[in-house]
Amino acid sequence: MDNSFLLLSIIIFAFGACIGSFLNVCIYRIPAGKSIVSPGSSCWGCGTPIPFSFNIPVLSWLLLGGRCRFCKIKISIRYLIVELFTAFTAFFLFLKYGAAPISLYYFIFICILITISFIDFDHRIIPDLLSLPGIIICASSFYFIPDMSLKNTIAGIFTGGMSLYTIAFLYYFVRREEGLGGGDIKLLAMIGAATGIKGVLFTIFSGSLLGTVFGAAAIFRLKTIRKKGLDDPVSKLRIPFGPFLSAGAVLYIFYGDQLIYWYLNIIQHP
Repeated sequence: MDNSFLLLSIIIFAFGACIGSFLNVCIYRIPAGKSIVSPGSSCWGCGTPIPFSFNIPVLSWLLLGGRCRFCKIKISIRYLIVELFTAFTAFFLFLKYGAAPISLYYFIFICILITISFIDFDHRIIPDLLSLPGIIICASSFYFIPDMSLKNTIAGIFTGGMSLYTIAFLYYFVRREEGLGGGDIKLLAMIGAATGIKGVLFTIFSGSLLGTVFGAAAIFRLKTIRKKGLDDPVSKLRIPFGPFLSAGAVLYIFYGDQLIYWYLNIIQHP
């Protein structure tokens, strides 16, 4: 392996991990209405400010065994997962697209998706602070992605937003209760801005499939709770759709064309 390529790969991986550390700050502070700039990082248990030597992405969590250096309280493994996922995202985008503007564009897009996904899992909300600016940022896709055009970008925004809005309207009309939130609609509009109509359709299909599999597994697990005489927790289970839409969009970026070709080939040659 060429030494310059190896060095650049390490730098990109480390850069991604650092951005992942910042995303952890956003995931925790944005729903709480706190500044993502100040104050600096501190232990949520004892409140002690975390010095730089104990705040190195990935390495600090591993070396400290997932605990605060001062009060020994356990630090969620999620912090490590977000940092690693962001680091590998930067690395694999570099492998796929090289050190090109399209890599940086997709990296920013996926970082927004990561932040939205974890906030949605925790709070069942997708903040407008992320989705609305995200639509504007992602609308520049035709500058960076060869297959995109201004027309395709606008069509992607419209298709993404209107498709889920229609589903949400019909669900409310039939059930008289909210099935999809406005955050999901704005999120898919943002995804449409970045990937176009083809990306929206792929994201809806794959996101729905992933959500169905996860939901089935969750319902199966919760059946044991029902046996304890609790008030039917299965029927009240609410699974956020945002993370699965985000996963579908990431899947499209890396393997969309290959999976679409594979699927069409199966249909044409069963």
